[in-house]
Amino acid sequence: MLNKLRDALQPKIAKLGSSLAATGLSANFWTGVGLALSIAAGIAYASAELDFPWYYAALTGGAFLLLSGFFDIVDGAVARVTGKSSKKGAFLDSSSDKIAETIIFAGIAIGGLAEPVWCLIALALSLLVSYTRARAESLGVELRGIGIGERAERLLIVAIIGMIPHADALNWAVIIVSIVAGITLAQRIATTSARLSST
Repeated sequence: MLNKLRDALQPKIAKLGSSLAATGLSANFWTGVGLALSIAAGIAYASAELDFPWYYAALTGGAFLLLSGFFDIVDGAVARVTGKSSKKGAFLDSSSDKIAETIIFAGIAIGGLAEPVWCLIALALSLLVSYTRARAESLGVELRGIGIGERAERLLIVAIIGMIPHADALNWAVIIVSIVAGITLAQRIATTSARLSST
């Protein structure tokens, strides 16, 4: 769903990409920044286990998570502006996304901010959503924009709902992510099956 918003903001994103490309730093560098911020988010969430006030842990984790999402947009913009999009960059970007999701849900579980079983379900379904897209596209089926909850939507749910000052906010965020990811997985399987059947 956020792909439509991203398309509408494309001129501004391209301008931002041009500004950052002027620094001489590569798209892979910005991918690394986004991953580092995701790791920081996971550590912040996990810090609730160390007697760090749970709400500050959730708030700090959410802030880092939103920043990482910003740089997730930036790296692609820089690659397009510089004309240096590559298979290596695409691979690093995709791999970083999966590492980030794993660390974030692990951090939430370790910090006791959500039930570990829901974190496991949310992570498993999120990874399956990504896998179905990768597998479908390897078979020639484009799934960009298919499903109610791609990675950006799921992480926004975690970051924003998690910032609500309620002890169960992140647990509900993870449950919602699990539901959204499950629906998206079903949509992608159905779409891919239908398109492959017609070829």
